[in-house]
Amino acid sequence: MAPVITPSELLSLQQHKNLVLIDARSGGDAKEKYLTEHLQGALWVDLEQDLAQKSDDPANGGRHPLPSPQQFNRLLAQLGIGPKSQVVVYDDKNGANAAARFWWMAKSIGQEQVQVLDGGLAAALAVGFPTRSGTETSAMVERGQADAWKWPTANIDEVEAAAQDAGNLVIDVREKDRYDGLREPIDLVAGHIPGAINVPFSDNLDETGRFLSPEALRSKYRAALGDRDAAHVVVHCGSGVTACHTLLALAHAGLEVPKLYVGSWSEWSRSGREIARKHE
Repeated sequence: MAPVITPSELLSLQQHKNLVLIDARSGGDAKEKYLTEHLQGALWVDLEQDLAQKSDDPANGGRHPLPSPQQFNRLLAQLGIGPKSQVVVYDDKNGANAAARFWWMAKSIGQEQVQVLDGGLAAALAVGFPTRSGTETSAMVERGQADAWKWPTANIDEVEAAAQDAGNLVIDVREKDRYDGLREPIDLVAGHIPGAINVPFSDNLDETGRFLSPEALRSKYRAALGDRDAAHVVVHCGSGVTACHTLLALAHAGLEVPKLYVGSWSEWSRSGREIARKHE
């Protein structure tokens, strides 16, 4: 199953008995927006509560550390997502925020049929997908055990070693001015991990906010990765959320998904390790 679904494809699936729609919009007013209007049948998930563990010390694990696989597996059960469910997740940031994070987490505990809506909520509204206000309900389902994340992650020590080894590649997907150290709106220090390259996640999208074609993405990332395989590539962002957009783009391109550095810049920038900036 392709990791990205078009709005028209979703429209044709709306009566599918196994379809589970997930609204993963985030931000302080996300729940209010969901209650005001969401795609019909969509269940809301909270980035801070459902897709991350509360972090009292971002220097150890970053701002959005992963919950345990067992916790996330219980969430999927509560959402009515079983092994045969066809899951489609959307947000209002072209899949770049929590929708891609949900996709990575679901795939990483073995959920086979899960896709991100290309273009997000706005694209679904544009093709006439029905909406509803208020809340939606789901029936609890049985799920098997989930004891570990199946997709690879890297910790801060592994990232530091990879960034200093030409046989490996660390990709920072944040905006160029944040990577360059010219601006840092969220974390305490601006800059980037020494040795990391910058491939902004926004470059995965065309001017309309939709994903580039698989062929275009494949060409783009093969050029960036060179002859390295996924085991020698680490992707990070600010806190391990938007990095999943690039992992999704790589999967959409038909390439193997590399390692996710969950702590990302929010952990590295608080760790006391070396920081690089433009012209340094």
